Amino acid sequence: MQSANAFNKNSPVKPWYAQRWPWLLMLGPFVVILAGIYTTWLAVTRPDAMVVDDYYVRGKAINQDLSRDRVAAAMRVSMSAQYVPDSGQIRGSLFAAGVPLAGKIDLHLAHATQPQKDLHVITDVDQAGHFSAALPMLERGRWQVLVESEQRNWRLNGSWKWPEQKAIEIVADLPPAE
Repeated sequence: MQSANAFNKNSPVKPWYAQRWPWLLMLGPFVVILAGIYTTWLAVTRPDAMVVDDYYVRGKAINQDLSRDRVAAAMRVSMSAQYVPDSGQIRGSLFAAGVPLAGKIDLHLAHATQPQKDLHVITDVDQAGHFSAALPMLERGRWQVLVESEQRNWRLNGSWKWPEQKAIEIVADLPPAE
């Protein structure tokens, strides 16, 4: 008696490469190898923008930056500004403890995701504490705003989501109690 599971002797057996199941099983590892090659290509051809070689020096520089924040807080520096798209200008005022702060300031607008769109302007603040500077059309999005004195002895920094926020106001934080 012949078993039901026995092969039919009349049907030819296909070689393994003519079957579809071995190819389907090999497809997974093949895709992983291709993904690994692509990832390696990305790693080799793209710069590592976030990694710095001199992280210790950069850490010390951050501490110096914090001291400039403390100086701004002790002076009670505040800045308010708005961008006027019609004239392509940013206009604002700068005060220290309610008194106009005249002189040159360094205004840096850093785009949140694209460093090539950063804007840097040095402008004069008049005796009334007002300033104005020409800027190209600001793109919609989040901007990091950095304002510092020409001598770089104090600085203000904040975040501005333009055009949702028509104006920005940055006030130096109070110095920590020591």
